[in-house]
Amino acid sequence: MTTQDSPSSSPLTVSAIDLSDLRFWARPPAERARAFALLRAQPHLSYFRLPKVPFLRRDPGYWALVRHADVVEASRRPEIFSSEPSATSPTDMPRWMSGYFTSMIDMDDPRHAKIRRIISRAFTPKVLAAAEADIARRAARIVDELIAAGPGDFVARVAMRLPVEVICDMLGIPPHHHARVVKLTNIVVGYTDPEYVGETAAYAGARVKVSPLGVIRTLTTVALAGWRLHRLAARLGRQRRNSPTGDLTSALVNANIDGERLSPREFAAFFLLLVVAGNETTRTAIAHGLKLFTDHPAQRRLLTADFEGRIAGAVEEIVRHSTPVIFMRRNVTRDVEINGHHYRAGQKVMLFYASANRDETVFDDPDAFDITRSPNPHVGFGGPGPHFCLGAHLARREITVMFRELFTRLPDITAGEPDRLLSSFVNGCKRLPCTFTVPQARARSGDGL
Repeated sequence: MTTQDSPSSSPLTVSAIDLSDLRFWARPPAERARAFALLRAQPHLSYFRLPKVPFLRRDPGYWALVRHADVVEASRRPEIFSSEPSATSPTDMPRWMSGYFTSMIDMDDPRHAKIRRIISRAFTPKVLAAAEADIARRAARIVDELIAAGPGDFVARVAMRLPVEVICDMLGIPPHHHARVVKLTNIVVGYTDPEYVGETAAYAGARVKVSPLGVIRTLTTVALAGWRLHRLAARLGRQRRNSPTGDLTSALVNANIDGERLSPREFAAFFLLLVVAGNETTRTAIAHGLKLFTDHPAQRRLLTADFEGRIAGAVEEIVRHSTPVIFMRRNVTRDVEINGHHYRAGQKVMLFYASANRDETVFDDPDAFDITRSPNPHVGFGGPGPHFCLGAHLARREITVMFRELFTRLPDITAGEPDRLLSSFVNGCKRLPCTFTVPQARARSGDGL
């Protein structure tokens, strides 16, 4: 995207909103929230066409599900709103790329359920409760190192580190590969951000020109990142088949599903999904959380006055307000009418969680950040149904432990303005400056609030 074009230059009217235009996702978050409010107020669903992209199959577009009721209903009915062939991209990937990225998230039951049961053993509340002491030790060490280094980029020094360390440890990825994993997952998630994949489109007024060379560069860069993660998975998989260690990789490569094991490519795709989902979304929530508590000091005071009593509600509100994963895609399997709208078989819908989480018919004062909000039926971990986030319990624990450590030892830590990821898929922060002072009595880890 060219930097000279202002994403805020066009008026905010329904006719000016185009969720398929990358310029919309470069708008400030408050403007995007107002745009979704306008779409929710319309009597009918809005349909958005997809731009023609060189080398990709022409795709007509999708219905945007922006109301909480529609997102929840589609999530509950996977037999109608299917995750196959893809759930994470508005367009289908080329066949030569899909093998790297198609995994459990892009499957329906019964195969999805069988694989999910294997993976879910590592994410039960009982297992995670046993791991909490280890998560707390990691958080304490991360804050030790933040204090020693001084103010700087909160994403690189804190928000990114805890979730990537935890998920890599669960999968058995050695520490010397962690930085590489972060670099590669940044590319996979940031496939529309020029910082990670280079320039892909030029904008001139209302015209968008997609560069064929830019598309080739993007597809090659993302595919190469996927291939490198697959290669890492293949090495670990071979080791765990021969010598299981009890980690999640061992469970996956030795699992028996309908009398057969996962193929090396299937395992690698699941490995990639777990690595990406296990670190990107939680680090996004932690980064947004610090910014939210900086912008709403009264909410921070409320939390620290009774941390253990209010942190559970605070975590849910951070996830609702920031909505790390903006959308998921579903594919309509048959003609059906739901909530007054008629869908036809073969159409696509996009479940915009970011909009559903601000639905004024469900949430009072939805744009406010309120850690005491109750009830809080957000869909920040996905809607109800078979694809509800497998790592939700882990994410909640990591966010809880990290803010307990931060607000105990650095009670005045604040965030500056984030450098936001240019993406319609993940509401990410690439960088977030933080400042703090270190009270002598709290420079040591282990003290409580």
